[in-house]
Amino acid sequence: MTEDLNSPFARISRFLRVLFLTKEERAFLKAAKATDLFDPVFYKGAYPAIHPWFHRFPLRHYIVYGEKRGYRPNPDFSPRAYLRYNPDVDALGMSPFYHYVIGGHKESRVTKELPKVEELPQVERKVLRFDPERTRARYAVVAHIYYPDVWPEFAERLANLPIDFDLFVTLTYRGEESDALSAEIQQQFPSATILPVPNRGRDILPFMTLVNSGGLDGYEAVAKIHTKKSPHREDGDHWRQHLVGGILPEEGLQELLDTFLADPDSAFWVADGQHFTGTEWWGSNYEITQHLMRRLEIEIGWDILSFPAGSIYWMTPLMLGLLKAMRLEEGHFDLETAQVDGTLAHALERTMGFLAMSAGQGVVQTTQLVEKAKAPAPEPLPRPAFTSAFYLPQFHPIAENDAWWGKGFTEWRGTVAAQSLFAGHTQPLIPSDLGFYDLRVTETLGEQAKLAKEAGIDAFCVYHYWFDGRRVLEQPLDRLLKRPDIDFPFYLCWANESWRRNWDGLSGTVLLEQTYKDGFEDKLVEDSLPYMRDARYMRPDGTRPRFMIYRPEDMPDPAGSVARMREAWRKAGIGEVELGAVCFHVDGENPVADDIFDFWVEMPPHGLVTGEDFLFGGPLGNHLGREVHGAFEGLIYDYNKVIAKSVNEDYVASLPENTIVGAMPSWDNTARRGLKAHIAYGANPARFGYWLRRIAKHRLPTSYRQELFVNAWNEWAEKAVLEPTTIYGDLYLQELRQRTIGRGAKADAAPAPKPAKTAPKKAARKAKA
Repeated sequence: MTEDLNSPFARISRFLRVLFLTKEERAFLKAAKATDLFDPVFYKGAYPAIHPWFHRFPLRHYIVYGEKRGYRPNPDFSPRAYLRYNPDVDALGMSPFYHYVIGGHKESRVTKELPKVEELPQVERKVLRFDPERTRARYAVVAHIYYPDVWPEFAERLANLPIDFDLFVTLTYRGEESDALSAEIQQQFPSATILPVPNRGRDILPFMTLVNSGGLDGYEAVAKIHTKKSPHREDGDHWRQHLVGGILPEEGLQELLDTFLADPDSAFWVADGQHFTGTEWWGSNYEITQHLMRRLEIEIGWDILSFPAGSIYWMTPLMLGLLKAMRLEEGHFDLETAQVDGTLAHALERTMGFLAMSAGQGVVQTTQLVEKAKAPAPEPLPRPAFTSAFYLPQFHPIAENDAWWGKGFTEWRGTVAAQSLFAGHTQPLIPSDLGFYDLRVTETLGEQAKLAKEAGIDAFCVYHYWFDGRRVLEQPLDRLLKRPDIDFPFYLCWANESWRRNWDGLSGTVLLEQTYKDGFEDKLVEDSLPYMRDARYMRPDGTRPRFMIYRPEDMPDPAGSVARMREAWRKAGIGEVELGAVCFHVDGENPVADDIFDFWVEMPPHGLVTGEDFLFGGPLGNHLGREVHGAFEGLIYDYNKVIAKSVNEDYVASLPENTIVGAMPSWDNTARRGLKAHIAYGANPARFGYWLRRIAKHRLPTSYRQELFVNAWNEWAEKAVLEPTTIYGDLYLQELRQRTIGRGAKADAAPAPKPAKTAPKKAARKAKA
């Protein structure tokens, strides 16, 4: 009599079997739990046909049923391949995964089929050029075709996607076969971009070729798929379909994409089971990954690993920009010799998780995204009511700089000459979109203002260099006044420190002294009038023109001078002026009471760096973990410690109550001070964006008028720069836009300023470390 396998009794017996393990199976279960080599999320996602009841006991199901069926306990372990490459285990008649768990993983045994090396024809290299102003879809899908016979499967799925996307296809070149396939793809998808590529760098180098060319710039999100045939897997076709279908479902894709892009904690979206965590996945890739991350000033440790596995995922524009910033070219990638680990391509797969972590984000799987879509939307973080950025009106020759630093000197000279002083030190930083501009060309100011507006910056706070009636670096703004057609919202900050040869305003030979002669206040006010009467001069509260003083503690009589300046503006017909000062955290000769100014501006890194934050040159010695240029006499401190301190409650409590919160994209004055530079190590657009999120959550609601101040727009010689660069492109501006305007919003839709707050009186300013 044949047993009915689908009878209620048979089904119940199968369910009970996983609860009552044999002695050997219990030992297997205990050993597997101790190593975390079994991936339950992967297992449940990879084999959806498993009865839902067994999802409560996935490891038990694998031990009793799964291994016999050839199921994989994790993406990189094939039971049949393990026995094939390890005949001693096969001879023992032992469970392959049990053997691997109790000892095989320590012996670096082969766990999956080794790929074959194919000899393929050479391909003619094409120079990729994309028009940055071209019309784009919202999304891009990049498909790499190594196995041509898988293309029909991809074509069917892509043809049915319910979203607006541009298609990019890279083909591992196989001669006439690839030529024919290229023609077929072009016929099916006439607007697709098709690129034949050499067999190098797996699917990663072809993707990086598109990234580096700028072809993927400007999309809201990019999907990356490839013909993951996985010859080392018995279920290769099913597995590929799971990975691709997990991120490109034929139903509900737009809703999931909206959820993914609205989630501030997600940088990559993968199919279920494809978020790998745990140091067992390092393989031979740690050192290469560490080297790659230092290209972005990101430090990693061996003890943490989290990444989107399988190289099939959606990713955000920030992640694409960081990949581009690594500046990896074909010559960096290994030639294909059937490597299964330890290549740059393998390491780059692991860097993805660290890129996400640098932004304070992570990897989300499809099931998790579905749950997020069902959940109520999180409360949005507050946005700045008004955003300013310090602006340096240098970058044009003047007689004084010719005399002091050499004919034709501008800050560009030091910027291009800056040298990298240790592994991972991102110098020099070079401008891209705006080039090495001359600010005597007023159109340049208009181009800067356009970029700033698109990023949500409401005004430039322009340094005003005035020394008892003597002006320097005045040409850019004076020329602007004669060009009312140039949109350039601004207000002035009197940079009242003396100019000194060592650039810090505190010590060294005096080049141009600030003397504060009797009556200087009236003359300074008179000099400011043409600017304040210009229609582009900003009144952030809607009424009062704004004016700032860089170092109020340097004035002989701060309270008296401020009062005289206010009265002079009234007499000149300007009326009340919103007067502010930089919170410099350094004692001057004369104490300054908080309440003589309407507001203070926090200006990182000033006041945010203490002894324990130094990585090199501080009291704790070299904590950088590697050698620095032998003659270096400067300081290197941790940018991430600056972020942490800026939201520290004790630090915030030490500031005047009417302080505008500040942030800096970076800080590194190697271009000015060379081997005596002060360097904030660890800065990049992802960390800057993370800082802005922390500010929005912890500082912005109590910031003066809910304003934000950025140091700076174009301090190139201090690497405090928001302008586009050859390394990061416009990523800093993109990250700022996320916090000021939001994705997809128009620049004109910035929130209205809040009414000014009146701060209680405080005692005179004290120095703050």
